[in-house]
Amino acid sequence: MLNKRKVIPLRDLLCNEVGSPLVDPVRCDLCGKCGDSCTTHAITVGEKWSVDLGRCIWCGDCVDACPTGAISMGGSCRTVGTRNDLIVDAEGLEQAGLHLREETRRVLGRSLSIREVDAGSCNGCEVEVNSLSNPYYDLERFGIKIVASPRHADMLLVTGPVSRGMEEALMKTYNATPAPKLVVAMGTCAISGGVFGSSYACGSGVDSYLPVDVYIPGCPPHPITIIKGLLEALGRL
Repeated sequence: MLNKRKVIPLRDLLCNEVGSPLVDPVRCDLCGKCGDSCTTHAITVGEKWSVDLGRCIWCGDCVDACPTGAISMGGSCRTVGTRNDLIVDAEGLEQAGLHLREETRRVLGRSLSIREVDAGSCNGCEVEVNSLSNPYYDLERFGIKIVASPRHADMLLVTGPVSRGMEEALMKTYNATPAPKLVVAMGTCAISGGVFGSSYACGSGVDSYLPVDVYIPGCPPHPITIIKGLLEALGRL
């Protein structure tokens, strides 16, 4: 006899804190060594410690560099509606509010349809998006599905720093998506350009080209973080 698939309740999935740097203000002496070790200059140490989750690639170098062991990678994966809200201090890592499946039906009256756009990413984010359809996360049980055409979409989920070669394709996809529509920037590259930065080959993030409703931090974001962001975005319609 085949075993029945175990469905993990949404609230159980979202109670975990994964991914971003978290500092213990009691143990932190503001020496600045974590900031010196940060490849993307996401950590700022002055009168207080802060991290820009839109630049952080979750590499963990700051954990190794901290002489007092004040930093861990167990911070909450918050999703936000403005770029500035991704800069948080030691006491600002709070879990974002959630809109469950009932909110999807209340806002749209049906499922939420998403068109995923790879605007020059390394495909790390795409791997996590693919995992959302596996039996463990099962995104469609929340009334959310990935569609092939932007003409059928309510939301664009954009990854990558927007390479020069993908800029025109991204704009055409956005224009083909019927209004009202949402734009979600997923991953560090889509938020700030990440390790690529602003160069001859790519831009510095999606919001340089399109109005972004929700930012999902991570390099790549954990599937739980992605689910949070998609549910949070529903309130923007």
